[in-house]
Amino acid sequence: MFRTALRNVLAHKARLLMTVLAVMLGVAFVSGTLVFTATLSDAYRASSQKGYADIDVAIQPKSSDSGSGETRLDHKLLDKAAQVPGAASVTGTVTGFTAIADRKGKPIGDGLSTLGGNYFPGKDGKDNRYPLRDGTAPKGAHEVALDARTADQAGYKVGDTVRLSVDGPVHEQKLTGVFTTDDGAVAAGGSLALFDTPTAQKLFAAPGTFSAIEVKAAPGTSQTALKTEIDAILPKGSAEAITGKELADSQAEMTTKRMKVIETGLLAFAGISLFVGVFIIANTFTMLVAQRTKELALLRAVGASRRQVTRSVLIEAFVVGAVAAVTGLAAGIGIGAGLRALTSTTGATVPDGPLVVSPSTILVSLLVGIVVTMLAAWLPGRRAAKIPPVAAMNSVHATATTKSLVVRNTIGALFAGAGTAGVLAATGMKHGETMMGGGALLLLIGVFVLTPLLSRPLIALATPVLRAFGTPGTLARQNALRNPRRTATTASALMIGLTLITGLTVIASGVQKGQEKQITGAIKADYVVSMATGPLSPDVAKKLGGLDEVTASSAMRLSHVRIGTETESLTGVNGKDFGKLTQLDFTKGSLGTLHGDRAVVDESTAKENGWQPGSRIPVTFEDGTKATLTVSGVYQGNDMFGGVILDSATLAPHQKQTADEQVMVKTRDGATEATKDSLATALGKNPAITVADKQDISESLSERLNLMLNMLYGLLAMAVIVAVLGVINTLAMSVFERAPEIGMLRAIGLDRSGVKCMVRLESLVISLFGGVLGIGLGVFFGWAAGELITVDFKEYELALPWGRMGLFFALAALVGVMAALWPARRAAKLNMLAAIKAE
Repeated sequence: MFRTALRNVLAHKARLLMTVLAVMLGVAFVSGTLVFTATLSDAYRASSQKGYADIDVAIQPKSSDSGSGETRLDHKLLDKAAQVPGAASVTGTVTGFTAIADRKGKPIGDGLSTLGGNYFPGKDGKDNRYPLRDGTAPKGAHEVALDARTADQAGYKVGDTVRLSVDGPVHEQKLTGVFTTDDGAVAAGGSLALFDTPTAQKLFAAPGTFSAIEVKAAPGTSQTALKTEIDAILPKGSAEAITGKELADSQAEMTTKRMKVIETGLLAFAGISLFVGVFIIANTFTMLVAQRTKELALLRAVGASRRQVTRSVLIEAFVVGAVAAVTGLAAGIGIGAGLRALTSTTGATVPDGPLVVSPSTILVSLLVGIVVTMLAAWLPGRRAAKIPPVAAMNSVHATATTKSLVVRNTIGALFAGAGTAGVLAATGMKHGETMMGGGALLLLIGVFVLTPLLSRPLIALATPVLRAFGTPGTLARQNALRNPRRTATTASALMIGLTLITGLTVIASGVQKGQEKQITGAIKADYVVSMATGPLSPDVAKKLGGLDEVTASSAMRLSHVRIGTETESLTGVNGKDFGKLTQLDFTKGSLGTLHGDRAVVDESTAKENGWQPGSRIPVTFEDGTKATLTVSGVYQGNDMFGGVILDSATLAPHQKQTADEQVMVKTRDGATEATKDSLATALGKNPAITVADKQDISESLSERLNLMLNMLYGLLAMAVIVAVLGVINTLAMSVFERAPEIGMLRAIGLDRSGVKCMVRLESLVISLFGGVLGIGLGVFFGWAAGELITVDFKEYELALPWGRMGLFFALAALVGVMAALWPARRAAKLNMLAAIKAE
């Protein structure tokens, strides 16, 4: 039986090719994901560890228990650390956000990795962390040094003037030096600007203070021993010592967690592709078993047991799965390398490092390919074992009985009914995600089981169109309906991909419409001014407020305070103009004029704390001062406004440092390009500052959603490609199975173009059937998910993207046309006489 199984594999190489390709693509996706994430994780880990190589112990500030933010480290503590036994050297570091403009005024770097720091020379006048490649170290308030990658990218040379921004105002600094660094953030595509220590302290902290103090151990002193010594000199409760190993391990753990999120998402799509592949494998082996009815029945007749027949089918599946897994692993390694290269081309620089192919990746890839194939082939194998020996006397084995179809349809109806009920019940629940997911899965299974039943009425709708093609159209409809189970399985593979794509598109469209409604409804301001990353200097709000064309403005300023036993965030605004710039939806009380102890609170915070208009809120400000605020209104929170809002005049006296999140501006002439340019010019054409009107905000939201959707489309495209292979496979094997019939049709007058037309129309009908089911289910799931989203996001509004849905339907049609090219050509080339005699 083993030799028979191997001969069958070799005899049906062409028929099994598409199955091998389907499994190979799924395995390639899995192994490529594992290789890509392992390579990135290893590269980032190695890069971050390199950055901590010269740090044995770091002294860092602790957050204050009073909610007053972080305590800064001073020169006194730096000098104490230098005198600790076992300390070879100390370095005081200051870091913060710094946007650097290139020669065209555009920002360089990658978001949070756009950093500034201090050059801290040792006794030899050099900072060993940053070896200078060109020029000298920065000295004085108007000098700066840049990392080599940033300087080369922007085309800056020593002596050039560099425009940069820390918190709003534009600084023009003379470039005195270019340095190299092992900093992991720079290696990953960020930028780093260095100032002398007094300048950096003034920009990022406070004069005479540091963000951290790094200590290098003397030879023979361990990190643990040095930490013990340093612990003894630390101010109690305001600073802590951490070893370099702990810092590196913490960074490595963060990197691993970040990569796990990416890996989980990519593997989910790989799982979808494999799930779709299961339909192809099951369909292929079902058709192979049907075509080998006489052969399997003869094996039974000469003494083969049911177990042996099942085992022979599973051996074939094992061979197919093994070949697909090995080729998929090889392709996956190439995909992993390609994804890494692609990541670099998008501007996100990846640290150098080898391609990582771990033993677990190899094992998982092989297991996935073999196990998935064998599981999918198990049911057809069992069905093959049930073929009675007497079937060898007939040309075709008995078709499915009415009883089996009734049982199938009953089971499908029960699953679909239970799934629909679960989805509908979850739409009104507060936390119905689990129930909705379970219901959606049951409904999907139910529809799949019912697909043979659904195929007849849905394909019948295409009858008038098919009749227009004459005899080939009529034959195509009959062929599609001849074996509804096969048609259903082929269409289901495409249905799953289109269900996910359509559902995600419907949800994204609703979210986009809701966000636009939320933003445009809540803001009356013409512009919102903000930094690309980090807070704005209060000077920005002052400058904007003093412009002639500005009629009202308000900065939004955050402050961490303590309310009761919890640390909360307050938002300070210009109480006089806030009402002119916003249009909040109040459920209780009103905005009025914010001044003194008056505050407004969003609905969820008020509900959580039991606050009503008139409630008194005990607050401990950053400086430790205690006060009581009075709630004057409760509003519906959104993405821009939330929590407790009060007048900045009440908040500012208690803040150690003032910085604004954004500034809302209303102008005399409204939102015009001329006014926008005027505001940007007034702010010095700052590379880090964005002046956005409502349209800009809406477009920014749309861009982010479209980017996410396009990424999801790209990932789900793998499932669609696998589904296409399924259609090709089904048609090719169907042509082989119907060779005598096609030969007879040719003999009685159907020409080659008619045969091609028949196969293509059959493919088109099957694909469109899957498209209708997929788009219909996708819309239903998108609506249901939207109802769940509405519980927390009241502005969500169902928006059916008719244009994209039409495109998906056209995609289904294209799949049908493209998938039929090879099978149709093959059918047309069949020799009439040879086909009629074919067994």
